[in-house]
Amino acid sequence: MNQGHVVQINVNPNGGVPKHPVAVAEITYDGVRGDRQRDREHHGGPRRAVCLYSIERIMALQAEGHPIAPGTIGENLTIGGLDWDRLAIGDRLLIGPWVELEITEYTTPCNTIAGSFQRGWFSRISQRLYPGWSRLYARVISEGEVKVGDRVIHLRAGQ
Repeated sequence: MNQGHVVQINVNPNGGVPKHPVAVAEITYDGVRGDRQRDREHHGGPRRAVCLYSIERIMALQAEGHPIAPGTIGENLTIGGLDWDRLAIGDRLLIGPWVELEITEYTTPCNTIAGSFQRGWFSRISQRLYPGWSRLYARVISEGEVKVGDRVIHLRAGQ
């Protein structure tokens, strides 16, 4: 079992990036309460209700010189302590006492997040070009409240 924790919860009630930190948020089947997506064709909806990213990946990108920080690339939950290379579509994450998410797809980066990368190189987190560096979309299996510091348990698909 792979276990981590919620480092930061990020929302933007006006949509877009950056998303701003909050200490607590309600995760619903439609997404994170208090957050909005401007482009509903490419973001949001039941299969893309929550966007996830790794604090360790953010720190590695910062070490490469990118001006990325939690929330600047639009993730709702910044997670620490999980082996990001091991997360796959169909896996589940149990967060805190109530929330369960299922990973549904790798995100496709776009120029909206270019400001978080040197020379606008947003493709640095493309799953196709750099496997294991992508943000992840998830659908909500069980709704509930999440808090900064909540435990995150990774369950492989089929467990």
